[in-house]
Amino acid sequence: MTRDDPVKHLFLWPAFLVVLAVAIFPLIYSLANSMMSLRLVPPMPARFVGVDNYTDLLTNPRFWHTVRTTAFIAITSVALQFVIGFALALALAKRVRGVNFFRTTFLMPMLVAPVAVALVARQILNPTMGPLNQVATFLGFPNLPYLTDANWALGSLIAVEIWQWTPFVVLLLLAGLQGLPDDVYEAAEVENASPWQQFWGITFPMMLPISAAVIFIRVVESFKIIDTVFVMTGGGPGIATETLTLFAYQEGFKKFNLGYTSALSFLFLGVVLILSLVYLALLKPYLEKYK
Repeated sequence: MTRDDPVKHLFLWPAFLVVLAVAIFPLIYSLANSMMSLRLVPPMPARFVGVDNYTDLLTNPRFWHTVRTTAFIAITSVALQFVIGFALALALAKRVRGVNFFRTTFLMPMLVAPVAVALVARQILNPTMGPLNQVATFLGFPNLPYLTDANWALGSLIAVEIWQWTPFVVLLLLAGLQGLPDDVYEAAEVENASPWQQFWGITFPMMLPISAAVIFIRVVESFKIIDTVFVMTGGGPGIATETLTLFAYQEGFKKFNLGYTSALSFLFLGVVLILSLVYLALLKPYLEKYK
């Protein structure tokens, strides 16, 4: 069979249509539900309400609180992941003793299930029986409310996110660093450029496209955070650490308010889409400069 043989369509189109149907049907069904008043418990007949669900959400202070919380966790954790990950990638890119051991060790947190990481972190940060506070008490320091104070709880979630997902940043940035041409650095050394000048003048600009992609992927993924928050804080204290996905879970699986949850999911999609477009628009001039 050649590339232009029309017989290939007999094999490609059925698979394409199946994948399209699997992807499009839930989207259309969810969009239809978002315009309905639909509750399973107590069972209520579906009733068309138009954009009322969206209006209720946009005027709900809890929704905007979860947007701010999710954005704060995502942006702060990804920014620190990138800085730490870039530093570790630069270190691992050098030919140092034991580099293979360190590469394997640094990548291990990424391979652990987020729920398992959250369970361990919850035990370590337990305000009364956690080993971290026990060590602090032994050394004469007071117990800290890692999971019971709003600010400390947010910081704890961000710390866990950084620990688990920095290896992902390291993995991609290290691949990018290893693909940079050596002759550029040789020319810089001939010009007596310092390591700091080489970083800002060569490494960082040449790594900008892959850095932008890594940050974009991690921000989108961080906005979907639910397992770590659900296990560690449950959205508490109060709703201080409640994220958009956890809010949708509470409405959909505890209140069984499917219409409201569907509308929340589409607004969630809108928030991520708007932030993504703003991010790409701000970064576009710099990416074109270093093409």
